[in-house]
Amino acid sequence: MDSIVVTGGTPLNGKIAIAGAKNAALTLMPATLLSEEPLTLTNAPRLSDIATMTALLRSLGVEVTSMQDGKVQVLSSHAMTSTTADYEIVRKMRASNLVLGPLLARHHQAIVSLPGGCAIGARPMDIHVTALEAMGAEIELKDGYLHAKAPGGLKGARVPLRFASVGATENVLMAATLAKGTTVIENAAREPEIVDLAKCLRSMGAHIEGEGTSTITIEGVDRLGAATHPVVTDRIELGTYMLAPVFAGGEVECLGGRLDLVGSFVEKLDAAGVDVSETDHGLKVKRRTDRAQAVDVTTEVFPGFPTDLQAQMMAMLCTADGTSVLEEKIFENRFMHAPELIRMGANIEVHGGVATVRGVDRLKGAPVMATDLRASVSLILAGLAAEGETTVSRIYHLDRGYEHIEEKLRGVGARIERVSA
Repeated sequence: MDSIVVTGGTPLNGKIAIAGAKNAALTLMPATLLSEEPLTLTNAPRLSDIATMTALLRSLGVEVTSMQDGKVQVLSSHAMTSTTADYEIVRKMRASNLVLGPLLARHHQAIVSLPGGCAIGARPMDIHVTALEAMGAEIELKDGYLHAKAPGGLKGARVPLRFASVGATENVLMAATLAKGTTVIENAAREPEIVDLAKCLRSMGAHIEGEGTSTITIEGVDRLGAATHPVVTDRIELGTYMLAPVFAGGEVECLGGRLDLVGSFVEKLDAAGVDVSETDHGLKVKRRTDRAQAVDVTTEVFPGFPTDLQAQMMAMLCTADGTSVLEEKIFENRFMHAPELIRMGANIEVHGGVATVRGVDRLKGAPVMATDLRASVSLILAGLAAEGETTVSRIYHLDRGYEHIEEKLRGVGARIERVSA
């Protein structure tokens, strides 16, 4: 099993190209199920999760063609052979549940396994089920599979979400494009990935208003057509690489970065003593002082601080001047990286969903183990600031969300390599 070895103490300088968003691509790919005509995605990320979604769609009979070294994906579901999403594929990734809404919308039936993915707490499917049932779906859980049908098709409805779930918003948004009548999603998630999905669906012929707000209105149409759509910049990869020079020192420009994607994150960086400036090609980041300042962080739904940047931020605050408090309000069990950071000399106390981090002068390299995707990269970042060598094992999580991370960091001066056991 591969590991990544990081030797700290080297400042970073240069440019890092930010890929298309994993979470956007994983939502856009199932949108092909809504049309017989091809959907072409450009700026696609090259990740293991994309390969998993490709395998799932192919198991349904979707034709998926990768071009330009995987950066362009052409999908066509004109000759589908199945409406069953099998456990053996779905268990690998929670985003697999996003085939449920499109299958119900176009084929009026679906059998979808309950999903898997990182072990960072419950991501309940009942929000998806309740929302689709409001649109006329009949859904039953049997033997770990959701058996869903919509005799005569889905119908427009008022769909209030009890929580601003990104996945449920995406599932209902796609399903509503082919429903009869008007659907109004209330308490909708507002993430940039949802705005990106709406843009793509609109280019396919959907009638959608209000994406990016808490109320989205969709007027169903009879059919959707072909489209070509560029995947939005990955704001989590962007935030991750923006932190790299904060750990190691130096100055890094993140190509393709946009302030509107990371507004709340940049506010916290500014409070911690980090300069972020716009350039013609992205965002440039550097520390204002030799040591970052402590800052409190609470994760929230967009536009609040992203839960997917919490682990990276915690790692950065381990060497900040002062005491920081991080509160995780999106997922339980998302402080599993804390014990690994403690192995590197961090001073962290965790009580339920609250972690108190007292900054230390320096971390020390150590063998550590990744527990989930974002925890993986937080340990690599910590290694950039640590004294000596850090070996991060179980990095199969990492490849789900970051393409060629060691190459990108080496390109700005980091001493990092991937080694095989």
